[in-house]
Amino acid sequence: MTKPKKKESFDWKLLVRVFSLALPYKEKFLTAVFLTVSIAILGPLRPYLIQVTIDKYIAIGDGNGLLNMSVLLLFLLILGAAMQWWGTLLSNFLGQQIIYDLRNKVYKHLLSFKQSYFDKTPVGNLVTRSISDIEVISEVFSEGMINIVGDILQIAVLLILMFATDVKLSLVCLSVLPLLFYSGYLFKEAVKSSFEEVRNKVSQINTFVQEHLTGMQIVQIFNREEQEFKKFKEINADHRNANIQSVFYYSVFFPVVEVLSAIAIGLVVWYGSSGVINGEFSTGVLIAFIMYLNLFFRPIRQLADRFNNLQMGMVASERIFNLLDDNQPKEVDGNLTANEIQGNILFEKVNFSYNEGQPVLKDISFTLEKGKTLALVGATGAGKSSIINLLSRFYDISSGKITIDGISVQTYTLESLRSKIAVVLQDVFLFSGTIMDNIKLYNSEISDEKVIETAKLLGAHNFISLLPKGYMQPVMERGATLSVGQRQLISFVRAMVHNPAILVLDEATSSIDHETEEIIQNAIEKMRQGRSSIMIAHRLSTISHADEIIVLDKGEIVERGTHTHLLQNSKFYKELYEHQFASTIS
Repeated sequence: MTKPKKKESFDWKLLVRVFSLALPYKEKFLTAVFLTVSIAILGPLRPYLIQVTIDKYIAIGDGNGLLNMSVLLLFLLILGAAMQWWGTLLSNFLGQQIIYDLRNKVYKHLLSFKQSYFDKTPVGNLVTRSISDIEVISEVFSEGMINIVGDILQIAVLLILMFATDVKLSLVCLSVLPLLFYSGYLFKEAVKSSFEEVRNKVSQINTFVQEHLTGMQIVQIFNREEQEFKKFKEINADHRNANIQSVFYYSVFFPVVEVLSAIAIGLVVWYGSSGVINGEFSTGVLIAFIMYLNLFFRPIRQLADRFNNLQMGMVASERIFNLLDDNQPKEVDGNLTANEIQGNILFEKVNFSYNEGQPVLKDISFTLEKGKTLALVGATGAGKSSIINLLSRFYDISSGKITIDGISVQTYTLESLRSKIAVVLQDVFLFSGTIMDNIKLYNSEISDEKVIETAKLLGAHNFISLLPKGYMQPVMERGATLSVGQRQLISFVRAMVHNPAILVLDEATSSIDHETEEIIQNAIEKMRQGRSSIMIAHRLSTISHADEIIVLDKGEIVERGTHTHLLQNSKFYKELYEHQFASTIS
C-alpha cells in the first residue's frame, strides 16, 4: 500500500492562485508593491543618516550641517508616512475588491449546483465558505504577503547597512539569530495547524446555529432547549479552545522575540562601548546599531502577525478553491431553448435512485397530454415528489426517458425548461422582502398590474389588500407573519404570473383549513385551464376531477385510472379513499 503524499508546509501554487485574483487590478497591486518596497528601503536609511549627523556634524559642532541633516530626516519621515498611508489604502482596497469578486464567483458557482449537493451539504458549511472564509482572504492582501515581502526586504537592507558599517559588531549583535529562526519555525508550524482547526470549528458552529435557529419551533415544542444548549456549549467550547491554542503560541513567541531582542541590544552596548573607548568605531556607529536592531526586531515581531494572516488566508483560500474546483455537483445544461412548450409529457421506463443501490422509482411509465390533469397518490416515500423533481431536472434519471413535446428534458436548457414549469409546494418558502417582491422574484418583465390582476383571479387580492401596506407589506423570513393559507395563495400567484405551460401542485392543500381550501381549490381550477397539470395530494377528494390517477407504492405504479374507475376496480386507492371518508365522517 502506497503511503499518502506528505502535504507541503507551504503551498506556493495556492499562493500564486490567490495572487492571481489581483490580476484585474494589477496597476494598483504593483503600486502597492512599489510603495512597500520603497518604505522598506527608506526606514533603514534614517539610522545611517543619524550616524552621519553625529559623526560628521555634531562631533565637530557644525550647526549648518546639523540643520541640513535634520531637514532631510524630517522630509524622509514625512515622505515615509505619506507612502505608508497610500500603501495601506491601496492594500485594503485590493483586499475588499477581491473578496467582492470572489464572493460573487462562489455564490454564482453554488447556484449552478444540483439539488442533491444541497441535500448532503450542511448549509452552515456553505455560509462559512461564502462569508467568513472569503473575508479572511482580504487580509492576505491588506496585512499578508505584500507586507511580509516588505518586512523581509527591510531586514535585508538593514543587514547590508550593518555589515557595510562594521562586520564584527554585526556578527556580535546577530549571534541570537539561530535561536530566533528556530523559534520562528516552530511557531509557524504550530500556528498553521491551529488555524486549520479554528476554521473547522467556525464552520461547525455556523452549521449548528443556522440549523437550530431555523428549527427553533421544533426545539421549543419538544422542550429541547436545555439539551440543545448543552450541545451548543460543547461546540462553542471547542471553538474557544481552538482559538486559545493559537493565542498560546503567540503568548510564547512574542516574549521569546523580546528576550532575544534585549540580549542582542545588550551585546551591542557591551561590545560597542568597548569599541568606542578603544577607538575602533565612533559613537554614531554605536547609536546607529542600536537603532538598526530596533528596526530589525520590529518586523520580526510583525512577521508573526503577518504570517498569521497569511496562514489564515491560505487555509480559507484552500477551502474556497476546493469548492470552486468541484464541478461534479454542477447541473448539466442542455442546448435547446424551450420557447413554445405545449405540455405533452412522457415518462418511459424511468428508474431513479438518490443513493446507488437504493431505487426510489422503478420502471415508471405514463403520458400526460396538453391541458390534461394527472394525479399522483401513494404513501409517504412512494416516489411522488421524485417524479416532480425529475421533470424539472433537479435530479437526473438513472435510466429510461422523460420527454416534453417529444424532446428529452435533458436537451432543453435548464433556465428555459424551468421557466415553463411552475411548482407549488406544500411548504411554501417566502423570502424576506415585500409580498410584491416574493411574487415577482425581482423579474422586471412582470408588471405590478399583472400581479394584481392574477391575485384577483385566484382570490388572493382580498387578503393582500387588507394588509396595512398591501402588496408592499414586508414579509418576515419564511413568511412567518402570514398564515399557511395566505402563503399558499401567494405561491399560487407567484406561479401564475410566470405563465407556465406545466403546473405542478405538490401537496398544495394538505395543511390548510376547509374554508381556505375552497378558495384554493377555486384558484387551482382557474390555474389548470389550458395547462398540463400534475397534482400530488393526500386528500383524495381534491383530485377526483383528474383525467388519470396513478397510485404509487414503494416506487412502482400499482394502479392507475380515473377516480370512478379506481373506486370500482382497485384495491389500494379504494382502501385509501374509504379510510379518509370514514375519518371525515367520524
